[in-house]
Amino acid sequence: MATPALPQELAKQAVDAVNASPTKLAAAAALNLSRGALEGRLRAAARLYGLHPTPRSVPAHGFEVASEHLFLDADGAVKRRTVHTRPAREIDYAAPEGHVVKGESVLVDSENRVVQRWVKTSAEAEDAARRMKAVAEALKEKLPRAAPVKAPRPVNTDLLNQFTITDVHFGMLSWREETGADYDLGIAEKLLTDWFSAAIELAPQAHTAVLAQLGDLLHHDGHESVTPTHGHVLDADSRLQKVIRVVIRTVRRVVAALLARHQHVHIIMADANHDPASGAWLREMFSAFYEDEPRVTVDSTASTYYCYEWGDTSLFYHHGHRRKPADVDSVFAGRWREIYGRTRFSYAHLGHRHADELRSTPLMKVEQHETLAAPDAYAANGGWLSGRSAKVITYSKTRGEIFRSILSAEMVANMAEASK
Repeated sequence: MATPALPQELAKQAVDAVNASPTKLAAAAALNLSRGALEGRLRAAARLYGLHPTPRSVPAHGFEVASEHLFLDADGAVKRRTVHTRPAREIDYAAPEGHVVKGESVLVDSENRVVQRWVKTSAEAEDAARRMKAVAEALKEKLPRAAPVKAPRPVNTDLLNQFTITDVHFGMLSWREETGADYDLGIAEKLLTDWFSAAIELAPQAHTAVLAQLGDLLHHDGHESVTPTHGHVLDADSRLQKVIRVVIRTVRRVVAALLARHQHVHIIMADANHDPASGAWLREMFSAFYEDEPRVTVDSTASTYYCYEWGDTSLFYHHGHRRKPADVDSVFAGRWREIYGRTRFSYAHLGHRHADELRSTPLMKVEQHETLAAPDAYAANGGWLSGRSAKVITYSKTRGEIFRSILSAEMVANMAEASK
């Protein structure tokens, strides 16, 4: 028995459904048909009644035009038009401020169209530092405060001693056979403590001490011993919590020693590339700890540049990971226009490169300082060699720099040994 012809009404219904739906699959679902059954009705509609779905001028949702072909009759009129589509390329995702995209998951349907999409982001290093600072802000009310210490007398009110240390890298591990010197958490603590004992004894009797810690006090900033920005693997000694404990203990001991010889102590814990989050909590924690000690001030500004005014002398500080000695002077002069304008002598201090460099620019003297720390394997194997020292620089309110002493790591070790 012959199969009955498709009624024209059903043929038109199939064509209209395709015209009204984004895809043939959706049209088949609307008619409660399989896709194969719908294709059969469309073929019959074309053969029996000359009915065809209208060519799409706009691709279905989720698709874009890949190519288009026109078929013309003898008079140049369009007889037929074929449009080939492909899944649309999605617009690039913009992560929220302070985050970076770390991955994504995409759900697609049977026609490879995106149904839903999940983008996974993570906080950048700067955001982690901000969150760490917020935690410190919330907790600092419960921190113990240092009791005021009796001020020494007499002191020279014209003088300021700047104790300049940088890139001490508490928590770094260095092996003598590979780098030329041993270095670990215990060595770092003893070296810095002995350096300050000797440096304070040699420094003039000045009114103010600036503890200029120019950054990278900690070798790494989290439980994983990697650099926070680029993820470079570091040679590390000990656990993070132990490193933090030693750092806090050492800085408290240093500040106590400075208070015993100076009327006022100003603390700078510079932001740096190895320990940006640690720098944030160190500034906040010591600001709270010395809240009841009027002779101690802490620069707790959330900045990577710092300034201290001493009479006619202006002092500027930056780790050196954002700006180099060649162009940092304009940043300081522009950021602190009023201070720079009313002072006669200006000095900038940087760390970061573990090497000494001093240059005079039209704006100020810019000095880069080497470190007391031993080189790590990366520096030693890369051939980046430098001395190991730190400086005490004495400034006058009216004459700028008037004195400096340079104490090397070897000199400090010999002095400590001789004092036993």
